[in-house]
Amino acid sequence: MFRPFFAAAVASPVRRRSLRQAVALHAVLCVLLAWAAVNNPTPAGRTAVANFALVLGIVEGGALVGWRLTQLPKSQALEFLLVSPLRPRGVFLAEAAVGICRFAVVQLAGLPALAALVWQGLITPADLWPLALMPFAWGVVTGLGVTVWAYEPFAGRKAAEIVALFGVLVYLVVGVLAAEKLPLWLAQLPPAWANAVQAAVLAAHNENPFGVVRNWFDPARDPAEVWDSFVTLHQTAAVAVALFALRAAFRLKPHFHDRHYRPLTADRAARTEDVGERPLSWWAVRRVMEYGGRVNLWLAGGFGLAYAVYLMAGDAWPAWLGRLVFQLFENWGGAPTVAAAMCVLAAVPAAFQFGLWDATISDRCRRLELLLLTDLDGRDYWHASLAAAWRRGHHYLYVAELLWVALAVAGRVEWYEALAAAIGGAVLWMFFFAVGFRAFCTGRQASGLASFLTLGLPLVLFALLKAGLPEVAGLVPVAACYLPAAGGLGMGWAAGLVLMGAATVWLTRRGLTRCDAELRAWYDANQGRKTE
Repeated sequence: MFRPFFAAAVASPVRRRSLRQAVALHAVLCVLLAWAAVNNPTPAGRTAVANFALVLGIVEGGALVGWRLTQLPKSQALEFLLVSPLRPRGVFLAEAAVGICRFAVVQLAGLPALAALVWQGLITPADLWPLALMPFAWGVVTGLGVTVWAYEPFAGRKAAEIVALFGVLVYLVVGVLAAEKLPLWLAQLPPAWANAVQAAVLAAHNENPFGVVRNWFDPARDPAEVWDSFVTLHQTAAVAVALFALRAAFRLKPHFHDRHYRPLTADRAARTEDVGERPLSWWAVRRVMEYGGRVNLWLAGGFGLAYAVYLMAGDAWPAWLGRLVFQLFENWGGAPTVAAAMCVLAAVPAAFQFGLWDATISDRCRRLELLLLTDLDGRDYWHASLAAAWRRGHHYLYVAELLWVALAVAGRVEWYEALAAAIGGAVLWMFFFAVGFRAFCTGRQASGLASFLTLGLPLVLFALLKAGLPEVAGLVPVAACYLPAAGGLGMGWAAGLVLMGAATVWLTRRGLTRCDAELRAWYDANQGRKTE
């Protein structure tokens, strides 16, 4: 049964091209990681490289496995498979197997860089477990977990959000505010309760992927204990993969029916009033906010607020509150790094263009077949993309602004440096959006380019700074929001900001003037094309 699905994936020119791009991007990022490891051959450096490799695997797993599976029910062409002798559960498992194998091919592209580190003696062959296997395993977990989340009915997602919000609150209170002062807090509880809570917190702190990575590269570790934790963690991952796959397989057909055969409600008047004079923009915003990512925003906003208060409090920070988590972030670059990460998160929907992109060429052709018959022009498409990207990601910019204000109030940076970082963050967002919108207009899949912008550029900046090239690093777009708060203003930063601003203006003007013509040309070239 699986053979036709693999044959279709191999025969599809679009999927072959996207796989080649993902392999090339992953190989480049792994080379940059290896360079970073060579320039910082310490346990802390190896831990940072392993953490980034894990994050890279999680992101790639979500894109290569989760994206395809979540888009599958959106196509009405799936109905032909659902009414065929093939069972819906089998269809899902076959598509999931194809996605996991494609993800495995991408991960294998990074092995030469890791092998070079082994050959240089910077890591041991045993270190390939957390550097190679762990990113793949948790990328698969992430991809299938995202799929299950998307397939769940609305009531189920709302209930899960409430549980996640409670988890975020527990983490912020126990893991951030209490931290190393947790025994002092627990002393107020009965001994049995205190011991149970402390054991649970320690288990949650150590028995997670990042905790295992941290302990693995700790010079004082017990190798047998760390290996047991690694095995237990990946046994849990295997169970999670099986449960997620089964749940999603059983939900594929009901989710398809929910999307395409859900009864219409009688609230059209109110919705029409909300649409206003830009229906395409209203639709694009509504589309991207179907899965709004509120849990991530709660976590980022809650931590950003706590970190900002810590920065402004300084020596007045209460003795009964923990400092360890904030000190760890200070060692990793401090608030400038966190603020820059928030800017990149805000720019993710701007680069990927979630609002107007369709999963396949055939779906995009069907949508353009209607849109191109209207009076919509390039400005309408631009406004719709802008509204969707801003609505989805702008809250992360608020977190970054909060951190810059806190740095200025605490006297760690001058007010003009904080202002320069804020300007750099705004220009970075507009640049990412301009690049993504041009990709949308020309019909190029934005995923590979957007992945390089959001994952590759921060790593390039990190590598250049580690190599002692701050002026060259200033030319990297992400430096626009990082360097003013981290190292002060410089000619490299000013030149990079000007170049990025000029590129943004040029791309925006070109997109607005040529959007309609390029969309029509793309439609004429791809109408009726076989893509799957």
